[in-house]
Amino acid sequence: MLPYRRILCPIDFSEPSYSALQRAEELARHFGAELCVAHVIPTLPGPHLFADPPVATSFDVSLYQQELARNAEKMLKEVVSHRISPEVRTRDLVTTGEAASEILRIAGQEHADLMVIASHGLTGWRRLVFGSVAERVVRLAPCPVLTIVAPHAEEG
Repeated sequence: MLPYRRILCPIDFSEPSYSALQRAEELARHFGAELCVAHVIPTLPGPHLFADPPVATSFDVSLYQQELARNAEKMLKEVVSHRISPEVRTRDLVTTGEAASEILRIAGQEHADLMVIASHGLTGWRRLVFGSVAERVVRLAPCPVLTIVAPHAEEG
C-alpha cells in the first residue's frame, strides 16, 4: 500500500477542510504523490419540486448550477495556488451531486491510495439531522481514509 501515489482531499471551503488539505499536502510532498483536491456542489432541486402543479418561473436552475460550478472551479484554483506548495503535483476536480456519493465515486475513478477528509465535529442533534459525510465516506471508501477532526461544534 505504501508509498501513496495519489491522495484525494475533498474540501468544502471551510476551515476544517483547509486543515485536512494541509495534512494531505504534507503527505503528498513526503511521498511524492499527486494530490487530487475535490469539491462537490450539491444538486439543487428543480422548481417542479416546490409546487403542484408546476408553476412557471424565470429562475433557471441549470444556469444557476453552471454558475455555481464556475465559481467553485475558480475558488478551488485559488485555494490550490495559495495553500499547496508548487512542488506538489495537483489536480482539482469540481463535481455536482450528493457529497459522500461523489467523493466515493471520485476516489474510485481516480484510483486514490489514500483520502484525507475533515470531520466537522457535529455532535448531538446536529449529527442526527445533518448526518456525516465523513462518516459515510469512512465506512464505504475503497482506500484508507485519514480523518482530520475539527474542534467540536457547540452542543445542542
